[in-house]
Amino acid sequence: MKAIRHLTGILILAALPALADAPPTRLLYLQAGLASAAQRTNTLALLERVAAEGYTGVVFTDYKFMRWDDLPPGYHKHWQELHDACKRLKLKLIAGVMPMGYSNSLLSRDPNLAEGLPVRNAPFIVRNGMLVPNETIPLANGGFEGTPPRAHCPRGWNTPDQPGLISFVDSNTVAEGRASLRMQDVARHESRHRHARIWQTLHLSPFRNYHVSVSVKTLDWDGGDTRIMALGENGQPLNFQILPLDRTQDWKRIDITFNTLDSTDITLYLGTWDGNTGTIWWDDVKVEPAGFVNVLRRGGTPLTLTSPAGGVSYEEGRDFEMIRDPLMGMDPWAGDYTSWHTPPTVRILPGGRLQEGQRVRASFYHAVVIYEGSVACCMSDPGVYTILTDQARVVRDAIQPDGYMMMHDEIRCQGWDDSCARRNLNPAEILKDNVGRCVAILNDTDPGKPLYIWSDMFDPFHNARTSGSYFLVKGNAPWSGAWAGLPADVTVVNWQMGAKTRRDTLKHFSSLGHKQILAGYYDGDPAMIRDWLKDARGIPGIEGVMYTTWRSDFTRTRDFLKALP
Repeated sequence: MKAIRHLTGILILAALPALADAPPTRLLYLQAGLASAAQRTNTLALLERVAAEGYTGVVFTDYKFMRWDDLPPGYHKHWQELHDACKRLKLKLIAGVMPMGYSNSLLSRDPNLAEGLPVRNAPFIVRNGMLVPNETIPLANGGFEGTPPRAHCPRGWNTPDQPGLISFVDSNTVAEGRASLRMQDVARHESRHRHARIWQTLHLSPFRNYHVSVSVKTLDWDGGDTRIMALGENGQPLNFQILPLDRTQDWKRIDITFNTLDSTDITLYLGTWDGNTGTIWWDDVKVEPAGFVNVLRRGGTPLTLTSPAGGVSYEEGRDFEMIRDPLMGMDPWAGDYTSWHTPPTVRILPGGRLQEGQRVRASFYHAVVIYEGSVACCMSDPGVYTILTDQARVVRDAIQPDGYMMMHDEIRCQGWDDSCARRNLNPAEILKDNVGRCVAILNDTDPGKPLYIWSDMFDPFHNARTSGSYFLVKGNAPWSGAWAGLPADVTVVNWQMGAKTRRDTLKHFSSLGHKQILAGYYDGDPAMIRDWLKDARGIPGIEGVMYTTWRSDFTRTRDFLKALP
């Protein structure tokens, strides 16, 4: 998984010697920043080093490309220093723009431009002058109480993973009540799969947003892939959130949210899929409606409030106050989203038609967070393209780049809100239109400059595969065919990691007329690039390789170059 937190990225390109089977360019991917003196010094020193090694180009992207009216004093000078250094070192300067998957920098301009998942006819009630959720969730035994009908498998829950050996009902360590569920030393007894899980099925309504809260305690816990996870009826995961767990911590509430989408039977899991050593306790599981948390307010995400039968529509500003979530996309700063925080309160208005105790139904859309805060913008909303046009102009003026890289990558939510639905296009068709518009913006803003793009969203052997679901994007094989919208003169930066499909991927893009750069390394063995080059042998248009690190580890750049033929 890629790092996404307010980073600066640089690709560095250089001519290779004319060796047999060697591509003609070399690249290096750099994460850096320019805010502090130390960051600038380190970045410029690295440029000096790689230029001396023979590199001849830089692709640079900065979160602040989207914060042009909120820059620290002197920041334009920092960009100029970068530009001047590249010119002096004869490094081409390529700007990274158009963040379509990790869209947080774009969304810092307007958090409401996030893609939205639908909530339909969620029940609310007027209580103490407020609109509050009014739904009882059928969760069984969230405190793991009572005598288990099966040893160490709490009433209401199921576990396939050796209760009594790796999971236990614990009456000595509890967050509340008289019991908790303890998992420990998973690899000792489950060395093959290293699973330790407990689950139950919840019967819920489709297209509703729910909040799950669990008390968790750990002691030397090396749990690998530890999750609170909701699965839909077809086995599709409905949430993708990394739990904020410490190796050793006292009891702490952990929160996730999930939208049921079109499922009614939801399997709620707690546990690890890659456990090792140590101990984790779970207690006091709660599931509740998420209310108006992360509610989106723009033309393509309408909000309605009606009577239960739908015969009466209530109005914002007349019957109830305007509904806004001030923390949505602003927690703790612009462009940052949290899956869960206290939902906004909504008051009914004096003189309106809503009365105490009255039941209503609300339909709206909410933003969704993937992993550590990643949020995708809605590629159908016109406001996105206004911002992208402004960004292209600002970047052109600020650093006078020699080319642009479009940061289309891992677009994990799309196709659900009204902006998308009223176009009658599937996600792949939306992406084809989007990439065409992004190319046009860059060509109009800075004509004649070379363009680059990541491979994954246009690769039928990667995220654009021809069957299956993809995160929270609408439909089966949602990105299949998106490659048809990618102009042939855009160079593809290929990061297909699968050894069995890499050659097929390379042939796919070559057949469409694209030049390609192999984005190798990925914080692994630098010598793996030899396998990439072997797979690329005989395929036209392989232009170069790229040392790609997401941990800012540049200690092996020479090893990477030495691995080339």
